[in-house]
Amino acid sequence: MKITVVGAGNVGATCANEIAVKEIAEELVIIDLNKDVTKGKALDLWQTSPILSFDTRINAAGEEYENTKDSQVVVITAGLPRKPGMSRDDLIKTNALIVKDVTEKIVKYSPEAILIIVSNPLDVMTYAAFLAADGIPSNRIFGMAGILDTARYKSFIANTLNISPKSIHAILMGGHGDSMVPLPRYTTVSGIPISEMIDKETLDGIIDRTKKGGGELVNLMGTSAWYAPGAAAAQMTEAVVKNQRRIFPVCAALNGEYGLKDLHLGVPVVLGKNGIEKVIELKLNEEEMQMVKKSARDVVDLMRVLDDLDLFKKKYSYQSII
Repeated sequence: MKITVVGAGNVGATCANEIAVKEIAEELVIIDLNKDVTKGKALDLWQTSPILSFDTRINAAGEEYENTKDSQVVVITAGLPRKPGMSRDDLIKTNALIVKDVTEKIVKYSPEAILIIVSNPLDVMTYAAFLAADGIPSNRIFGMAGILDTARYKSFIANTLNISPKSIHAILMGGHGDSMVPLPRYTTVSGIPISEMIDKETLDGIIDRTKKGGGELVNLMGTSAWYAPGAAAAQMTEAVVKNQRRIFPVCAALNGEYGLKDLHLGVPVVLGKNGIEKVIELKLNEEEMQMVKKSARDVVDLMRVLDDLDLFKKKYSYQSII
């Protein structure tokens, strides 16, 4: 089993570390424009193998995409963070060009690979990868966001209740950002509804903090998070490689589910060897469905920005978005 991680920054390096230590792959390729840094991180990681007792072979590549040939799973973390003075549209253009270039090169050498997108803005970059991979089924291209957002949500609940996060089960939907849709009705603590454990005001505060979770970390550290995003991407990779058929929220292409079509949005899916094995349609009430549709409209606004750049041959129609 061969896995490639594109991008040797904080998120990519953390993801690579998780994949190596858990021995998810026999061979792990880390590829990045900065060849020396990539080689250094790969070497440093490999030198932990005698300490952490893993056998995953780690190879570094600069721009030699031929080294990624026949990868079963590729995690794409490449992209630039938003800088002061950079507009949302500028960020979309910059990272779309990067994701487009990376995806086309990956598909050239690994046409059967499953692609996990981590680059931001997540939902629109997943759409960009789908367009760039022209012809690859949508079930094999999806984005990592929901697992990260759910982890933040569950960690805040665990702190509030002073319990193990292992006891908390939850699901979120929608876009990655302020319009995400946490679902308290589907949140339980060892089977106990969260409404019986936490009052509404406190839970609303947790939900609001979850929506702003990425921004909170940027304000504290001056940069985006990496431990949790990297671990989340590795968890998705493991589910695919080991055909675990786990239910995770991921950014997936919708083709009529939830009454939505022609967009990529966070929804619960079954994740296995074929990528997205099934999109799960929850029985949302009217309020929840309206929040999902609001989130979908916000995501479509970003997708239209990408389409207006005319970087790709095809586009979505968005006719089903209300």
